Amino acid sequence: KYTYGGKPFDQSKKIVALEKRLPSLRKTLVFSNNFEDWDLESKSWIDLQPVSVPFEHPIWVLFSSGTTGAPKAITHSTGGILLEQYKALALHQNLFVGERFFWNTTSGWMMWNYALGSLLCGAVLCLYDGAANFPDLGAQWRFAKAAKINHFGNGAPLYIQSMKENIKEVNESDLLNLKTLGSTGSPLSTDAFIWLQKQLPKVQIISLSGGTDVCSAFIGGSPMLPVYAGYLQCKMLGAAIESWDVNGNSIENLTGELVMTKPMPSMPIYFWGDNNFEKYHDSYFSNNSNVWTHGDWISIDSKRGILMQGRSDATLNRNGIRIGTSEIYMALDRLDNIKDALIIEFPIEGRVSSQLLLFVVASRPLNDKSKTEIKQHLRKQCSPRHTPDYIIPVKEIPYTISGKKMEIPVKKIFLGLPLEKVAASGAMRNPESLNAFVEIKNQMNF
Repeated sequence: KYTYGGKPFDQSKKIVALEKRLPSLRKTLVFSNNFEDWDLESKSWIDLQPVSVPFEHPIWVLFSSGTTGAPKAITHSTGGILLEQYKALALHQNLFVGERFFWNTTSGWMMWNYALGSLLCGAVLCLYDGAANFPDLGAQWRFAKAAKINHFGNGAPLYIQSMKENIKEVNESDLLNLKTLGSTGSPLSTDAFIWLQKQLPKVQIISLSGGTDVCSAFIGGSPMLPVYAGYLQCKMLGAAIESWDVNGNSIENLTGELVMTKPMPSMPIYFWGDNNFEKYHDSYFSNNSNVWTHGDWISIDSKRGILMQGRSDATLNRNGIRIGTSEIYMALDRLDNIKDALIIEFPIEGRVSSQLLLFVVASRPLNDKSKTEIKQHLRKQCSPRHTPDYIIPVKEIPYTISGKKMEIPVKKIFLGLPLEKVAASGAMRNPESLNAFVEIKNQMNF
C-alpha cells in the first residue's frame, strides 16, 4: 500500500496476480514507502565484479507509452545506451561531476533510465517520492531549493501550470543553484518559455524531444547556442534528423514528418519476442524504406531551431490543411480557465468536412459564453480552421504513464472501438478517465 497525490493505493491484488504468473519466483519482498522507517546505514559491503559484454548485449527492455496501440517491448544494447546517455547528458545537458541532477519521473518511463545516465557523468542523482503537484504545484520547486539541485527536469504541463498560477516558488533567489531546466513529454509553449526565463534569467531552458524507442532525445539543447522561445535548440549529435514532405523531400520552414536517415547508437536491437523483426519494421520503416519515421510533425528553422507540432498520426485535417495539435494546445495555454485539453478530428457520416472535438478541463464551469470566448481566442491566435465544432468539459484528460496525451485512443472510442481494444490500462496514468469519453460518445450518438 502507498499514497500518491494524497490518495491511497493498494497493490496487493496485482502483486498476487504477478506471483501466480511467475513460476520461477522464489520469494517476494515488500518494502514500506515510508522512507523514515528505512535504515539506510550500510552494514555490509558487496564486492561487485564487472562483467565484460559485447556492445550489442541487451541492457534492458523498456515498454513504449502505448499512445497509439499496445506497448512495444523495446530492447536496447549496452554499448549504444552508455554511449548515447554519456553524450546526451555531458554534452547537451552540460552536466558536470558533482552536480545535482533531478528529473520528475516514474520508474515506468524512459526518463527514469535516462536520469540514471547522470551517474555516468559523476553527478548526484536526486530522487523525489510523490506527485509533482501535491500538496500544491510548488512541492518540487521547494525540493529543488532544499536539495540545491543544479539540473531540474519535468514534464511541460508542470511548467505551464506553474506559469498560469504564477507560483511564488519559481524565483531566482530561491533557486540560486539552478543551471538548467529540462522539459519533455509534450511541447513547452512559447508563453511558458518566456515566463520561466523571466523568473529565472540565468537558467538555460532545455526542451527535449525523443522517445522510449531510443531512450534518449533526437532533438535537444546545447550550452553553445541561444534559446528561442518555443523552439528546441538543435538536433542531437549523432541524430541524422530531417523534416520530410509527403514526397520524401527534405524541407525547412514548413511542417514535415520527423525522420532519421542514418542509424543512431541507441536504436533498439530488437523487440522482445519479435523474432522476424516484423513489428520492428512496421513501427519505424513501413512508411519510408530504410528511413526511420518517428511519427512526429516538426518544422526546422535554420536560425531558431526545431518546432515540435504534435504527433503526425493525431494531425487534424481541415479542408485539406494539416494542423498540428500542439498549435491548439499552445494557444489554449494562454487561457487561465483552461487547465488541460485534448482535441481530435472526427468524421461525421453524411458530411463533407470532419468535426473537431475539443475536450477541456476547466477551473470554472463552462457556459455558452465561455465556449464562444474559447472559439474566438483560437480563431484570433491561430486561424478559423483551428476553431472546434464542439467544446466538451471533462474532469481529466487521459495520459500515458510517460505523460503523453492519448488522442488516438480517444478517437478510436468515438469510432466505436470497445474500450479494451483502445488502450492498455497498464500503460496509462489514469485508465479510468477513458470511461467518461465512452459516456460522452454514447450521449452524442456519434
